[in-house]
Amino acid sequence: MEINHILIAGDYKSIFQKYLKDLKNYQLSFKSVESITNEDLDWADAYVGFEPCEQFKPSQVKWVHTFNAGINNYLAIDDWQTSQTLLTRTISDFGEKMSEYCLSYILADLQHHKLFEEQQDENIWLKQSPQALRDQTITIFGTGETGQTIAKIFSLLGMTVYGISNSGKAKAYFKKMLPIHKAKTLVQQADYIISTLPLTTKTEKLFNQTMFEAFNQAYFINVGRGQVVDQESLKSALNKGNVRHAVLDVFESEPLHKNSELWQRNDITITPHISALTDLNEAVTCFYHTLKNIEHGEILENQVDLKRGY
Repeated sequence: MEINHILIAGDYKSIFQKYLKDLKNYQLSFKSVESITNEDLDWADAYVGFEPCEQFKPSQVKWVHTFNAGINNYLAIDDWQTSQTLLTRTISDFGEKMSEYCLSYILADLQHHKLFEEQQDENIWLKQSPQALRDQTITIFGTGETGQTIAKIFSLLGMTVYGISNSGKAKAYFKKMLPIHKAKTLVQQADYIISTLPLTTKTEKLFNQTMFEAFNQAYFINVGRGQVVDQESLKSALNKGNVRHAVLDVFESEPLHKNSELWQRNDITITPHISALTDLNEAVTCFYHTLKNIEHGEILENQVDLKRGY
């Protein structure tokens, strides 16, 4: 693939500065998403940025690289299935970031942080023994790079770690793996359930009433995509006690509407999609290495499989 003209959606020239000498054989154009024209797209061989411009169609370029780990805002464009355009995404230490995020909430739960904060407010001295990580079972939905990193860290801390994936094939750090259609077996055994799932036709609203009914007072964390959870079913599961608490970093629609009743629930913790924020320097570095791999005809680990949707 020959790439000469690269259109970068955003005023990121200063971030690119350290790579400009190595990119001297390419013509780079930096423009805000709002100011991109059809003429710019006709000129470009590659489109790079966090989001597509309004008139963007994949067939207009040879290669699209998103600064995000997620690619749903690009895949929402219908033109992909009829184009031969390469799509790559940013990969970084997202697994480590999400592991730390999940671990922080699990430890807070096991160490009874909320209980002791409430007791402090009431001047109450009442002991409650913390629980140990090594006595807990965790089931992780999504066993790709992110899920495997989370599994590695939690297994090294002594937790029993199960995994759910499309294939159910065995992977390192998972004591047991099952395919999605058999997930309930491992869901029923879990103290903690984490979703790292991407949004696909198979995962949309996977966590519905039927799935939540298999939860056994589990603590649920979603760091994947908001659309994999049916919010009404989640609220019902919380009311019934199938889910004892939910930590949600992603939602069906973002930002979460101010009038959403989720804000008012004590059994839901809300964070504004920060479990693995993309650092712009990391994103640009990933773009640079991807471009070099294309240049040398090397395998692209961050290429998106358009049929699978991730």
